[in-house]
Amino acid sequence: MQCPVGSLGYTIRMDKQTRLRQLPKTDEVLARPEIAELVAANPRAIVLDAVRDATDAVRTRILGSDDSVYDTDTFLADVRTRVTVASKRSLHGVINATGIIVHTNLGRSLLSERAVAAVAEVAGGYSTLEYDVVSGERGSRHVHCEEMLCRLTGAEAAIAVNNNASAVMMAISALSRGKEAIVSRGQLVEIGGSFRVPDIMAESGATMVEVGTTNKTHLCDYENAITERTGLLLKVHSSNFRVIGFTQEIGVAELVELGDRTGVPIYEDQGSGVLVDLRRWGLPYEPTVGESIAAGAHLVSCSGDKLLGGPQAGLLLGRKDIIDRLKKHPLARVLRLDKMTLAALEVTLRTYLDEDRALAEIPTLRMLSTPVAQIRARAEAMADRLRGACGDVADIGVADDVGRAGGGALPMADIPSAVVSVSPRCISEFEFEKRLRLGEPTIVARIKEGRLLFDLRTLQSAEENAVIDRIAAILGGGA
Repeated sequence: MQCPVGSLGYTIRMDKQTRLRQLPKTDEVLARPEIAELVAANPRAIVLDAVRDATDAVRTRILGSDDSVYDTDTFLADVRTRVTVASKRSLHGVINATGIIVHTNLGRSLLSERAVAAVAEVAGGYSTLEYDVVSGERGSRHVHCEEMLCRLTGAEAAIAVNNNASAVMMAISALSRGKEAIVSRGQLVEIGGSFRVPDIMAESGATMVEVGTTNKTHLCDYENAITERTGLLLKVHSSNFRVIGFTQEIGVAELVELGDRTGVPIYEDQGSGVLVDLRRWGLPYEPTVGESIAAGAHLVSCSGDKLLGGPQAGLLLGRKDIIDRLKKHPLARVLRLDKMTLAALEVTLRTYLDEDRALAEIPTLRMLSTPVAQIRARAEAMADRLRGACGDVADIGVADDVGRAGGGALPMADIPSAVVSVSPRCISEFEFEKRLRLGEPTIVARIKEGRLLFDLRTLQSAEENAVIDRIAAILGGGA
């Protein structure tokens, strides 16, 4: 009985060995014309790794299966796919058809054309980053944005760092390190990436003092908590959530009156960075930076790449004596902005000097303010073109939907929008979404009830042709 079993085991092992011997040597694969073309168009090291990885994948399948065999066409297709993936930049452009305007995962705010041009100019040559052309001597990189920030908000002085989390960290460290910082329990927020106010307090060297309750905080709660060790009263705007119902929180003006009376500075972290009143477009009220400065806040911080519509940055604005302290803080150099970010931020801020121009040129503002009727008209036109390009391989329609501001801003706002819906008949909606996501260009859309939705509020007009071509190519290939 042992011999047949042994013979059978030997036969299976030999069969696998035979199939393994069919695998071509790496040099033989590289010599093939198809692979030689890949080597000519891509770094040889990438192609070599792709060949080896594809070979290892076939070997693994043969060892784990009694019927897996080497197939030349399948193998070469795998090599080509691996080379394509490896050759593509990890950070590259994406077409956003999700309806989320400030999409954190997709890079947040789009820059205006003039901001992009400014980045290219300073990136490709020398610049006045820290050079004063009037005196011919060394200058400060703070000047490129400070004047505009003060002019737009009424602040006495300003400084920009690399993001708002950095701004909060530096502000608390400079004003309350070794002291107590008082904050309402209802404002102990957490935003994306595990940024939590209590953690930032601890890292900045301040002792956090919580006052009030989750839903209600009174002015007397702050006043009773102030001691000789108090260095700061912190107000955190709940830009990414809302507490509704039986609630109360203290406004900036009331805190400023208390701070002026007790000699404690008032710092408000606004987060979203609004410079214009959004209510004119039917959006919920969001306090502007200028309103907080006008209310007397000694220091205000916000993001540059959220509702402001600029590059990633953390903006700190307020009293000159406080900003001067921040400029001299050790973290100021650690967190300073590079020349490309400063170029984009300066142009974005200058655009706000003419509000109508800002609405027309800054993509974030334009997407927030475009009337839904215009969005729907574009959706209808795109759907008609898709029907002509795709024939009967998909059900194509237009539907009303809602977009989102995104970026942890305006959490309660449903922004009316219109979507083109595509239900493929030849492949599943999940396979359809995957091919769009992995293809060139990368297109990110939403799946809902068996359909793929393309929201025209975030899909730029210049991107429509590329989306239509990709959809037609995928569904034609699927058919």
